[in-house]
Amino acid sequence: MKPLCFVLMPFGKKTDAAGRLVNFDEVYKQLIAPAVRAAEMDPIRADEEQVGGSIHKPMFERLMLCDYAVADITGANPNVYYELGIRHSVRPRSTILLFAGGTPLPFDIAPLRGIPYQIDSAGIPTDPDRGVVAIAARLRSARQDQSDDSPLFQLIDGMPRIQVDHSKTDVFREQVEYSNEFKRRLASARALNIDAVRAIAQSGELANLTDVEAGIVIDVFLSFRDLKGYQDMVDLYARMPAPLQRTRMVREQLGLALNRLGNSKEAEQILLQVIKEYGENSETNGLLGRIYKDRWDAARNSGLVLEARGLLKRAIAAYLAGFEADWRDCYPGINAVTLMEMTEPPDRAQADLIPVVRYAALRQIRNSGDYWDHATLLELEILCRNREAAEDAAASALSLARYGWELETTAKNIRLIRQTRQRRGEDVAWLQDLETQLSEAKKP
Repeated sequence: MKPLCFVLMPFGKKTDAAGRLVNFDEVYKQLIAPAVRAAEMDPIRADEEQVGGSIHKPMFERLMLCDYAVADITGANPNVYYELGIRHSVRPRSTILLFAGGTPLPFDIAPLRGIPYQIDSAGIPTDPDRGVVAIAARLRSARQDQSDDSPLFQLIDGMPRIQVDHSKTDVFREQVEYSNEFKRRLASARALNIDAVRAIAQSGELANLTDVEAGIVIDVFLSFRDLKGYQDMVDLYARMPAPLQRTRMVREQLGLALNRLGNSKEAEQILLQVIKEYGENSETNGLLGRIYKDRWDAARNSGLVLEARGLLKRAIAAYLAGFEADWRDCYPGINAVTLMEMTEPPDRAQADLIPVVRYAALRQIRNSGDYWDHATLLELEILCRNREAAEDAAASALSLARYGWELETTAKNIRLIRQTRQRRGEDVAWLQDLETQLSEAKKP
C-alpha cells in the first residue's frame, strides 16, 4: 500500500505580491502530482478553497495522518501557511517545501530547504520534468532520512512527538478512498439529471451532514446549482452544520439560490452582510449586482420608469465595486459595461472600462480561459459593434459551454443589448441571430 502525501497549496490562478501570475492548478497537474506518484506515493490535494477557509475535521486529519506532505509556499497564501504551521507542529519530518523561483520568503521560512521551480508569464511551469525529478528525489530521500525538517522539532529540545495509532491511519485512508469514490458517483449523477443528484443528497450517506466531509457537502450543493436546483440548495443549506453555513462561499451561493427563487430581499441582506464582514469582493458584489439587475428588469417590464432607473444605477454600482476589488475577474466588469449600455444616454464611463475588461478577459483566455471568458469577449465585441469578432467569440464560447444556464445567461444579456439598440433605431438582425443560436444550443 502506497504512502499518502498531502499537498498544501493554493488553487486556481493567483497573483503574488510582485504581480506575477501563478497557475497553481497547472503546477499541481504538471509538477507536484507526477512527482508524488513518481516517488510511489498517492497525492491528496485539499478540497478547493470554496468553503471560505479550512474549517473541517478532515483537513486536520490529513495534516496529521498523511505520511508525507508537499507545501507550495508561493505567494504567501495564508491558508497554506496556517496548514504548514499545523503540519510542522505535529510532524517532525517528511514535509517538503517548494516555491516559484523569485518568491520572497518570510524570515521564519527562509532558512528551510525548499525546491524552486520556474514559471512562464502565464504562471505555468517551464521545465516540469526537471521539477518532477527534484521533488520525487526529495520525497524518496524523506522515506529513508529520519532527520527532522520541522523547525519546531529542530530548535526545541524535548518537543513532544505524537504517536499516531495505525488503526486511525487505516480509517483515514478508508475515508479518503470513500471521498474520491463519492465524488466520482456525484459527477456521474450530475451528468445524468437532477433527480440522480437528489437521490444521493437524500441517501443515508448524507443523513447527518455533521459527519460528512465538507468538500462532499459543497460538491452536492454546487451540483444542485449547476442543474438549477435552487430549492434543493436552500434545503441542503438548512441541514449543514453551523460552521459550514457561516462560510462566505456557502452564504454567497445561498444568496444566488434565494434570488433565483424570487426571494431577493433575503438574498440581498445575506450578501450585504457578507460584504460587511469580508469587504468588497468580485464574487459577492457580482451576485449582489445580479439581484439589482433582476429587479431593474422586472421594474422596466412593468413600466416603472423611475424605479427601474434607480435600480439600474444600483446594479452598475455593485458590479463596478466588485470589478474594482479584483479587476482580474471579468464577471462583474462585463456586467457593469453591459448595463451601462442600457442607460439613456449610454454611460460615458463605458468607453474607459471596456479596454480594461477586454484586457482581463484576454489575459484569462491566454491562460486556458473557460466559457465565461469567451462569453465576456463576445459581449465586448457586441458592445463595440464588431460583428465578425463577436461571431468568432460566440463559436469559442459554445464549444466550452457545460450547462444550459450558462448559454441562457449570455443570450439574455445579448437580448438586453439588442432591445436597447432596437429602440434607438439600429439594425440588430445579426444580434438576433447570435441570441437565437445561443438559446437553441443543446446543453444539460
